[in-house]
Amino acid sequence: MLPMALHLRAQNLSLRDIASRIVLTKGEKKGRHPSPATVLRMLREHDATAASVEG
Repeated sequence: MLPMALHLRAQNLSLRDIASRIVLTKGEKKGRHPSPATVLRMLREHDATAASVEG
């Protein structure tokens, strides 16, 4: 899910657009779309991790 979200963010899509194009593949919400807040949280965590690796 993260690689797809990163790809869509690179295309300057909004969080709502990204969330509507991703489908959860695991867990009890399998087959549904994540909320924009979930996408935002996931991307922020990725950016924080990437920043700590670079620094």
